[in-house]
This record gives sequence, C-alpha cells and structure tokens, in this order.
Amino acid sequence: MLTPRPLTATLSVHPQIEEADIAQARALGFRTIINNRPDGEEPGQLTHTRAAELAKEAGLEYLYLPVNNMNLGPQTAAAFAEALDNLPGPVLAHCRSGTRCTILWSLGAASKGTPVAEIIEAAGRQGYDLSPYAGALENLARGQG
Repeated sequence: MLTPRPLTATLSVHPQIEEADIAQARALGFRTIINNRPDGEEPGQLTHTRAAELAKEAGLEYLYLPVNNMNLGPQTAAAFAEALDNLPGPVLAHCRSGTRCTILWSLGAASKGTPVAEIIEAAGRQGYDLSPYAGALENLARGQG
C-alpha cells in the first residue's frame, strides 16, 4: 500500500513502489513519479521500464534517475532539483527506503537557500535523519558546496 511521506507541499518520498502503487499514486493526485533506485538492487523489484509503462498508462510523467553511493552528490542533486522544477507536481520520488530521494531533495533545497534547520526538520518528520549532513547542507546554503 502506498503511504507517501511528504517533504514539501509538492514532493513526497516513498520506499520501493510496486505495480499497484502507480495507479494508487495517480488516484492520490500525484502527477509525476521519480525513480531513484537503480534496477537490480534487489531481486524482484519493479524495473524502471515496467514502471514507466505503467506510469504512462496511468497518465503520469515518469523519470528514471538512478542513484547509488557513486553518484549521490551535487550533480545528481542538481538533476533532481531541475526535475522538480520542470515536471508537473505533486511528485512522488522513491528508492529502496526513501532516504536517497530525501538526501537529493535536501541538497537541492539547501543550494536554493532553504534554511538547513527547516530541511532537517521536514525530513525528520518523515523518519529521515539528515543531521549527519548538516555541515554539508550549511556549506551548500552558503554557496560553498
């Protein structure tokens, strides 16, 4: 069952979704799904190609932006932020647990000047602890990231 975790009024995150979740996302009012989970991380996970087909059938936009430890950083965060700016919202982003999506959002939000305390609080309300990233987020907020 889909239980979106809202970070902002236009972005919610979620752990790995399943086929039925895509139609439910549409029913809940989402207009875009962003998949931040690389295919093949876990046996049986929904592939991005199948998810894209289902999203199209449901009338949703779909973006595959896979993130792993090697590319979780400023460039991928910028691509995520650009997608949030340009794709119709509200957006549902997912990965294995929702953490990578939350980190991507936080990096983009900090670089756009959202106060770091607000970012950490928003993530914390949804069960994501970004306090270990506070220093990096502060640097981004000051334009030093």
